[in-house]
Amino acid sequence: MRTVPSVVAVCVSALLLSSCGVVGSDTAVSPKKGDDITLGLLLPDRDTSRFDRFDYPLIKQEVATLTHNKGKVSYANAGASAKRQSEQFQQMVADKVDVILVDAVDAAAIEPAVQKAKDAGIPVIAYDRLAQGPIDAYVSHDNELVGEVQGRSIVQALGDKAESSKIVMMNGSPADPNTALFEKGAHSELDGKVVIAKQYDTREWLPSVAKAHMKEAIASVGLNNIAAVYSANDDMAGAVIDELKEAGATRIPPVTGQDATLAAVQRVVSGEQYMTVYKSFLLEATNAAQIAVYKIQGRDLQFDALIRDKVDSPTQNDIPSLLVPVVALTKDNIEQTVIKDGVYTAQQICTAPYAADCAAIGLK
Repeated sequence: MRTVPSVVAVCVSALLLSSCGVVGSDTAVSPKKGDDITLGLLLPDRDTSRFDRFDYPLIKQEVATLTHNKGKVSYANAGASAKRQSEQFQQMVADKVDVILVDAVDAAAIEPAVQKAKDAGIPVIAYDRLAQGPIDAYVSHDNELVGEVQGRSIVQALGDKAESSKIVMMNGSPADPNTALFEKGAHSELDGKVVIAKQYDTREWLPSVAKAHMKEAIASVGLNNIAAVYSANDDMAGAVIDELKEAGATRIPPVTGQDATLAAVQRVVSGEQYMTVYKSFLLEATNAAQIAVYKIQGRDLQFDALIRDKVDSPTQNDIPSLLVPVVALTKDNIEQTVIKDGVYTAQQICTAPYAADCAAIGLK
């Protein structure tokens, strides 16, 4: 189930909430807890560079802001191990943190730990990926839309030749529930419009696995017969492009991505990667922190103002959710997206190897 956000969902950030008459409202209930709170943050891996680089610092900063620097974040990264994440989760329950924000390595495997938190009276908010079990809220991007944007970009890149063009699909980890949504969205744009020659699931989103899959696809389909590659995220896109180069490609076909990592943005600038999906880390992370703090402090008006959508998991229906919009990042809108939002500066993007490419598109 995916409910399209209504116009009232414009009140999705702290800045907008104030204009909607919610933050600081005299009608808010008295907080259940004060500012001295502990948020447990569980992120899934270090191979996806955004988690340590953006998500954790942004969440930590927002918690500090909301609690007058009295709240703290207890952080653990699972290193792509579902077993380790379950242990980390149970430790946080044992430590009696006030609320847990979890980006699950494996949505199903984390369910028993979520139930333990529920039994202990600790709210659990699924972050970025929809965890199974009795969660209190879900904060992510519109993940089906991510796949739609990626698939549509491939069809547009191929133009009149799309219908006869062979593409390779490099999907994400089957243990990640977002993968199915990305894939569903992509297929809605690709099916019947291109020839899907090969399709792979990528264990734990590992670039090394994606590279091995791409090597097999090249051997099976033929290097010169691959017109485009749907890659579900940027780190895999980099591995795909490396394998295409090693196979002798003189021209890299359109390759998609997701997350707008610095390396991916630089590849977009140079033309090696066709596009990436920019998902505002700022909106996702800060809103997740707000929702977590509001939940544990009993600020129901603020909490409800953010949670405007509903989604279903295999174990729960109508989960209160916030789905943040996404943008296709290409050469044409780098300045209006990641630079404008302060994710990167032009200087960080336009290092010596990319200086000429940046100049060619007016980025300086």
